Amino acid sequence: MPEQMTLDQLCINTLRSLSIDAVENAHSGHPGTPMGAAPTAYCLWQRFLRYDPDDPEWPNRDRFILSAGHASALLYSLLYLTEVKAASPRYDTTDRLAVTLDDLKNFRQAGSRCTGHPEYGWTSGVETTTGPLGQGAAVSVGMAMAERWLGATYNRPDFKLFDYNVYALCSDGDIMEGISSEAASLAGHLKLANLCWIYDDNHITIEGSTDLTFTEDTAGRFLSYGWNVTRVGDANDLNLLTQAYEAFLNTHDRPTLIIVRSHIGYGAPHKQDTREAHGEPLGAEEARLAKEFYGCDPDKQFYVPDGIREHFKAQLGQRGAATHEAWKKSFASYHTRYPDLAEQIDCMQQRGLPAGWDSALPAFPADAKGIATRESSGKVLNAIAGKIPWLLGGAADLAPSTKTELKGEEYGDFQAPGQRGDYRGRNFHFGLREHAMCAISNGMSLSKLRFYAASFLIFSDYCRAAIRLSSMMEIPVIYIWTHDSISLGEDGPTHQPISHLASLRAMVGMIVLRPADANEVIEAWRVIMQLRDCPACLILTRQAVPTFDRTRYAPASGVSRGAYVLADAEDGKPDVLLLATGSEVALCITAYEQLKSEGIKARVISMPSWELFDNQSQEYRDSILPPQIWARVAVEEASTFGWERYTGVAGRILGMRCFGLSAPAKVVAQHFGFEPGHVVAAAKEQIARHASHSSGQAGR
Repeated sequence: MPEQMTLDQLCINTLRSLSIDAVENAHSGHPGTPMGAAPTAYCLWQRFLRYDPDDPEWPNRDRFILSAGHASALLYSLLYLTEVKAASPRYDTTDRLAVTLDDLKNFRQAGSRCTGHPEYGWTSGVETTTGPLGQGAAVSVGMAMAERWLGATYNRPDFKLFDYNVYALCSDGDIMEGISSEAASLAGHLKLANLCWIYDDNHITIEGSTDLTFTEDTAGRFLSYGWNVTRVGDANDLNLLTQAYEAFLNTHDRPTLIIVRSHIGYGAPHKQDTREAHGEPLGAEEARLAKEFYGCDPDKQFYVPDGIREHFKAQLGQRGAATHEAWKKSFASYHTRYPDLAEQIDCMQQRGLPAGWDSALPAFPADAKGIATRESSGKVLNAIAGKIPWLLGGAADLAPSTKTELKGEEYGDFQAPGQRGDYRGRNFHFGLREHAMCAISNGMSLSKLRFYAASFLIFSDYCRAAIRLSSMMEIPVIYIWTHDSISLGEDGPTHQPISHLASLRAMVGMIVLRPADANEVIEAWRVIMQLRDCPACLILTRQAVPTFDRTRYAPASGVSRGAYVLADAEDGKPDVLLLATGSEVALCITAYEQLKSEGIKARVISMPSWELFDNQSQEYRDSILPPQIWARVAVEEASTFGWERYTGVAGRILGMRCFGLSAPAKVVAQHFGFEPGHVVAAAKEQIARHASHSSGQAGR
C-alpha cells in the first residue's frame, strides 16, 4: 500500500483500476464515469447500503440502481470485490459468485456476466436493466413506491418488515431525459422520503461539455418538484459524501437529490479530450498514467491488493448479514403472529397466485348489443383484485376511460398520507406521464408486486423504451391499452392507432391479447395472471361488441391457445377461412352467417394472441389453419403488416393503409370497408381465385 493511502482510498482506487482494466481489455466501454464516481459509490456501499452479499434477493435490502448504465464496469467491480453471490436461475451453479474475475476480464464479451450495460436476471446484484438513460431513475421511483405500499400494508407496530431505501446513481444524460422529469415530479408529489438520486455532475456527454445544451438550474428544478437537494463539491471527499447520505437518511418528508461534482476520468489530467474518457477506452499509455496517479501498480492488470475484500466484508458484509439475520428472525415471528399476511408475502415473492384467485370471475350471457371490452375488463379486474391483495395499478390520467379503477372504499388511492389517501391505496394516479408510468411499473414488478398500467393504445408510442425493458427483463407487467382501433371514431387520426398492434407484436417476449368479446376478456385475464416471466398487453375496445352465444359458437377457453375455431362449417371442411381479432371477430361472424345462408362453407377463427398461437404445436396450428385451404381473409382495423404469415401471400387482408378518419365510428367503418358485405365479397373472391388455381393445376 502506498504510504499515506488509507484503506478507504485503496478500495476506491482498486475500483477504478479494475474498471480501467475491464474497459482496456475489451477495447470497448466507458472508463470515465467509473473513475470519477468510484468514491461516491464506495461511500454509499461501504458506509450506508443495507445489503447482504450472500442473498442479493433479500426482500428488505436497500436497492442500488446504476441508472448511468454506461458506467457498468464500476458496478461489476463492486459486485466482484464485495463477493455478491449468484442468485439468478440462469447461473449454471448455485455456489458461483455473481461476478468472477474471469467475467471482469471478459467484460462486454459473449457469455460474460459483465455485459456492456447492466442486465437484470443475467447478473445477480443488478436490480434492473439500464442503458437507455433515464430508465433506471424512473424505475427507482417505482421501487420506492413499492416499499411505501409494502410497508403500509404489511408492517405492524412490532414488525417493520419493509423499510428499505432506494438509491439511483444518475448521469447528466439521466437528468436531461424527459422521463426523469416525469418520474421526479411524481416522486416529489408522493413525498417518497426513501428515495435518493445521486447525480454524478461531471459536465460531460458524448458531444462535449454539457453547457452545449444543458444550462438549467438543476437544483432549482428539483426543489420545485418538492425534493430535498444537497451538494457535494468534490466527489473525492468522503466526509462530505457521508454527510450528504446522512442528510438523506434524516429527511423524512421528501425524496433527496445529492448533486456530486466530479470530473470525468478524475485524476488522469493527461487526457486532453475528456469526451474520449467518457466514450472509449483510455488507451495503454493513458491507462498507465491514470493508474500511476491513483497510486496503483501500472504493470498489474485486474489486481486486488490484500485487505480489500476483508475491508468490504467488515463493513458492508457484516452490516448486511446482521440486518438480514434480524429480519429473518422477525419474519419468522411474523409468520406465527400474522400467518395470513405472511402467506401473502411468501406467495408474492414467488410470483404465485393464491388459491381461488379466479373464483369470483363474472359471467357474461349472450347479448347481441354487448359491452365494450374495456367495460368487461374492468369488471374482471375488480373481481381478481378482490382475491389478490397485491394486484394494483393505475392509469396516466385515464382510469375512468380505461375502466381500470379498483372500486370500493377498501382499495383507496395511493398518495402520501394526508393527500386524499395514503400509501396503502391500490389505485395509482400517474397524471399525464405515460413514459414514467411504464418505467415505474417495471420498478413495481421488480419488487414482486403484480402491477398494471393503463392508457389509450395510441399513447403506447410514448412508452416504448420502458415497455421494451419489461420484455427484456422478462417481468410480468400488465399493460392495458384501450380505444384500440379506428372505431373510437370522432377523435380522428391523431387518436386512432394503426401501426401499434404490429409494433407490439414485433416486440420479443411480449404477449399481446386482443379479445373479441366479454368472455374472451375473462380468458385473456386468466392467461395474463398466470404469466410469471413475460409482460402482457391487453388491447380493448371503447365501443360495445356483441357477447357471443357460446351454446352456438365455441367456448372462449380457446383464448389460452392464442387462436381457436369460433364458428365452422358443419362438416368441418370449410371453403374459406375468416381470421380476425377483437371487435372485427363479430364482423366475421356476421359474414359467416351470410355465407352460410348462401351455401358457402366458412370458418371463423378468433386470433386474440399471435404469440400464444405461434407457441402451439404444429399439429394444433394446422388444425386451426389447414394448410390445404388457401382461401383466407384476415380482418383487423389496423395495419395489415404481419398478417401474411397466416393468410399467405395470396390471401386477402382487410386492414388499414392510412391514418384513419375523424367521424362517427359507423361512418369510419363504412368508409374503410369494415362491414359484412365487404368481408363476404372478399371471401367469395378468395374461393374463386383458389378454385381457379386448383383447376389450372389439375388441367396440367
